Order: sequence, then C-alpha cells, then structure tokens
Amino acid sequence: MSKQSREDYYETVIRRYRNSNKKTKSRLLDEFCEVCGYNRKYAIRKLNTRKRNHKRKSLGRPKRYNDPILIEVLFDLWGKQNLPCSRRLKAAMPLWLPFYEDRPLSDDIKNQLLTMSPATIDRLMIRMRKKIGKLGLATTKPGSILKSHIPVKTNQRDERSPGYLESDTVAHCGTSVAGSFVYTVNTVDIATGWTEQRAVWGKGYQGMHKALISIENDLPFPILGFDSDNGTEFLNWHLYRHFTNRKTPVQFTRSRPYKKNDNAHIEEKNWSIIRQYLGYNRFEHVELVEELNRIYTSEWRLFMNFFRPSSKLQKKVRINGKVKKVYDNPKTPCQRLLESDKISYPEKEKLKSQFAKLNPFKLQSSMVTKIKQFINKTTSIFEESKSTTFN
Repeated sequence: MSKQSREDYYETVIRRYRNSNKKTKSRLLDEFCEVCGYNRKYAIRKLNTRKRNHKRKSLGRPKRYNDPILIEVLFDLWGKQNLPCSRRLKAAMPLWLPFYEDRPLSDDIKNQLLTMSPATIDRLMIRMRKKIGKLGLATTKPGSILKSHIPVKTNQRDERSPGYLESDTVAHCGTSVAGSFVYTVNTVDIATGWTEQRAVWGKGYQGMHKALISIENDLPFPILGFDSDNGTEFLNWHLYRHFTNRKTPVQFTRSRPYKKNDNAHIEEKNWSIIRQYLGYNRFEHVELVEELNRIYTSEWRLFMNFFRPSSKLQKKVRINGKVKKVYDNPKTPCQRLLESDKISYPEKEKLKSQFAKLNPFKLQSSMVTKIKQFINKTTSIFEESKSTTFN
C-alpha cells in the first residue's frame, strides 16, 4: 500500500474510530494494523493523536511591543538624542515624549514607551546598534612651570557640591597638529554633569582666559574648584592668578602626568559631547571660532544640560577579583541641580522657568541644522583656500 493510500485509509478509519464504542474500536484497530502493517501500540497513538491543521499556539504571554508605530517612534527618539544607551533613553523619555509631534500617538503607545524597561529597549533596538571607534590626536604637552604651586588631586569623585569643574581642550586638527587651528575648551561639573563649551584659536592665554570667563558667567552656580591636565594652556601664571587672586579663591588642581583616568569625567565628555557631533574635521580658519561659539552658547548648551540624561558612578565593589560598578538612575544636569540643596531657591526657579520654555525636538533640529551649516562652511573655506594655493 502506498503512502497516499495509507493516509486516505487513515482519514476514513479515524472518523469511525472516534465515534465507536470500545468493542467496535478493538475490531477497527485490528483491521487498521492488518491493512497498514502497524504495531498495535503505534496504531493506538496514531488514532488518538490526529494531526492538527492549525498552527500551534505560541507559549508564554502575548507580545506587547510588536506595534510598528511603537518601534518607529522609539527609533526616532533614539536617533534624535544621538543614540544614547537604553537607561539614558528611558530617563529622557518623559522629557521628550510630551513634545513629540511627528505623528499622533495613542495613549496605549505613550504608556508603553514610558513603562518599557531598558532591557526591552535593548531587545527592540538590537539591530540598530553600531560600534563607533575612537579616532583623533592628542595635543597636550607636559609643562614644568607652576607644578609646585598647583597640587595634584585625584579624588574628584568624592565631590558632592556643584562647582567643582574638570576641564580639557579638544583639538579640531584633523590628521595633523601642524599650524594653527581651533580648539574647544570643554568643562564639566563633577557633581551634576553640567557642561559648557567655548571655541578658541590656538592655546594662547587671551583666548583661554576669555573662554573661561564666558563659561563662568553662564554657569548656574559659582566655581569652587578647577581641575585640568598638565597642558600649558592651563598651567600658566595668568590662569593661576585668575583663579587664586579673588575674594573667594578657586581651588586650582591638576591631574598626574600621563594619567588620563584622573580626568575621567571630562575625557568621556570630550567624546560623547564634542566628537560625536563635530567629528574629527580640521578647523583652521580663525573666523570659525565665532561661528562655533554661536552654536555652543545657544541651542547646544540648552540641549546638553536640560534634555540629555547621564549616569553617575556611585561606588565600586570588588567581588572575587572582579570590579562591579554601581551607577545611579540617569538624570539630566538640570534635574541634579534642582535636587541639590547647595543651589539657591531663586536659581532653581530660574532653571524651572527656563526649562518650561524649551522644546527638545526644536532644540535638536535647530542645533543639527547649524552644525551641518558649520561643517559645510568649513568644507567650502577649505576648497577655496586649496584652489587659491594651486592657482
């Protein structure tokens, strides 16, 4: 008997077998075994477990996050915030979602976006992750002056009061440090993560001094301490007098030579805030300084400090030779300032009033547009200078 004949006979027998009494089932079973040549136990199982045409129901709870609109909005928010980690993206969601206007969202989708865990965000975005390598050149040169006056300090992580800054310069030199080009003076407050940036031409005292005064005027708290590396742009008598010759002197300290981890806070911000947005292009025309500062002092600082959450390292625990790092929940610098008891009430009200007027999507869109225009301008200036040189 062919396979198809056995299947046809099986379909006929099983309908009779299911509706028969015990005596008739026994007789049909004997007949089924004799015709098909099956073992009796195998025949019993086959007649009692008929094939189902429908798909097997999936086990576990039903999927909650399979709505394509939900995934699209999540990817859009992730991209608008410059690809943060899932914990920071979840912390930023309540700040960004009320201003989302690209498409109407139902209450169910909004609730899912606000309640999903970081692990769920990672799972939904696993295909979008890309590794970004670090490039660029270091331009810090060790200086010997003032080292006896400016002490080495490596316990900045113990600071809890806003006002203790770490600072560094980011060189926009492209692939060569020859000649003059634009630097960015980058500063971060250790306690809150508040950042300020200013562009300068070269590493001269006048530009650095002007940039630090501008940064200090825009900070929502007074400077209590200033920590830098051993570069000559910081270790000079002019800046030493600037911080120490005042009614309330600023604690001016430096890191150990060749120990970048002493300034871990600002080294991380050099990448996440400067390089990720401006890249590694060479800015070698002095007129670009003013253009870049217009970006830094407008949408840039508002976006970074009011709508960009970050995590802070709370402690390190060594377990069986392995170090486990414990972080707090991601918060924006503004949120940390509002929670601090070191900030005055009028200053907190000023921050709240300023925050109420901001829209993260408009800030991000305007900032990206200005950055693109700036990069295009640097490219056009380079092409013009190149054509002039060859002509």
